[in-house]
Amino acid sequence: MTSHEKQTVLIVDDVPQNLDLLYEVLKDRYRVKAAMNGTKAVEILFSSEPPDIVLLDVMMPEMDGYEVCRRIKADLRSMKIPVIFVTAMGEEQDETYGFELGAVDYITKPINPAIVLARVKTQLALYNQSQHLEELVQERTKVIYATRQDIVRSLGIAARYKDNETGAHIKRMSIFCQIIAKNIGMKDSEGNILLNAAPMHDIGKIGIPDSILTKPGKLDKAEWEIMKTHTTIGGAILGEHDYDLMKVANRVVLNHHERWDGSGYPAGLRGEDIPIEGRISAIADVFDALTSKRPYKEAWPVDKACDYIWKGRGSHFDPRLVDAFKDSLDKILIIKEQYSEDD
Repeated sequence: MTSHEKQTVLIVDDVPQNLDLLYEVLKDRYRVKAAMNGTKAVEILFSSEPPDIVLLDVMMPEMDGYEVCRRIKADLRSMKIPVIFVTAMGEEQDETYGFELGAVDYITKPINPAIVLARVKTQLALYNQSQHLEELVQERTKVIYATRQDIVRSLGIAARYKDNETGAHIKRMSIFCQIIAKNIGMKDSEGNILLNAAPMHDIGKIGIPDSILTKPGKLDKAEWEIMKTHTTIGGAILGEHDYDLMKVANRVVLNHHERWDGSGYPAGLRGEDIPIEGRISAIADVFDALTSKRPYKEAWPVDKACDYIWKGRGSHFDPRLVDAFKDSLDKILIIKEQYSEDD
């Protein structure tokens, strides 16, 4: 086994002779890093090349081994690294406390080289297996999420064949949602889910008769009532799911025509009773619809569409989100140009 294939053991002890002894035991099988105090050990742990396992003395000045272990297990970067206490403290309560802090094993001094090697080998094997299983789970999760994204996109495309909206509109509207979400401080992961869920906003139009959906003129009252059902039809198509992408898609579908003052549809929700995803998608959808040409209307100039959004602050739209839209307008206009109808 070449040196770069060896796993790394961090040994921590304030007595040089103890470090020398552990180094001699471990050096042929592992890369060995050493620290003579807790502060240096923490520095190594959070470096660009952290160890795979830690052999840790308990009794050290300033920062003892218990505190080092506590810090290891409290940080997401290091919490899975196995810690073995190597100490002369052999009382049962000492071992119990160490295990409560997250240590995986105890080796008592004076050390037996064979025991040290066996314990390190066992804990590294368990650690490696755990890491491998985690990688497999992450890879599987990526595949599942990608599959769900494909389903969402396919349903969005299906809706386009029933509607006069374009793929460019869906793309722009979705990115507008992500931009607004980021502006108000939503996590990147939440913004990405909204980006992938927003294309579903009009999926319910699959269930609207073509005579209404493609009518070139203004809808009469009865036709309009049928058109409004695309939100609940969309909710029924998506159904209820326990994973985030479809949950968010359902909220967008059902709530992107709700209004801040309660005058929207289908449920007449008011204010923050409207899910945040619905409030965000309402602004993104209206702005892009207004500034896009359709068979029944010409595209509005950007300034006129913005005026409409500003005037709807506190009535049609969430005031905070209107402010976020305004703050993000430069980015939104770049996306609008980048994904124009001509492209």
